[in-house]
Amino acid sequence: MEYDSNVHSIECPKCGHGMEEVSYGSDLLIDRCTNCQGIWFDKGEATLLKSKWMGEALDTGKASEGRKWDSVENVACPRCGQEMNKVSDPDQPHIFYEVCQEHGMYLDAGEFTDLANETPADWFRKIFKAPRG
Repeated sequence: MEYDSNVHSIECPKCGHGMEEVSYGSDLLIDRCTNCQGIWFDKGEATLLKSKWMGEALDTGKASEGRKWDSVENVACPRCGQEMNKVSDPDQPHIFYEVCQEHGMYLDAGEFTDLANETPADWFRKIFKAPRG
């Protein structure tokens, strides 16, 4: 796994600090906060990174630090400034993140690692939640 990082000009939608550009290989460039370690994914980048071997290694923040930012309301898209919607992941409903329908999504530190690694508990939740017919 190769990745590189450079300081970037957008601000973190949660804590307001600068974001660094972090590349994975030659085809993926994400933005990670230099303070709270949250990650901004432009549209399609989270799915692409999830498919990469060891992609969760770019999520360098601790989940305990990420949870500290859960109470932040009115999170604005770093691309357009519009308020993002807080949603839960359809496959792992315990994971909440912010989405701009036009530009992408923001995950707190540790959330991408959780999202990328579906556990047996997640799998059982889906089975028991599935409609019975």
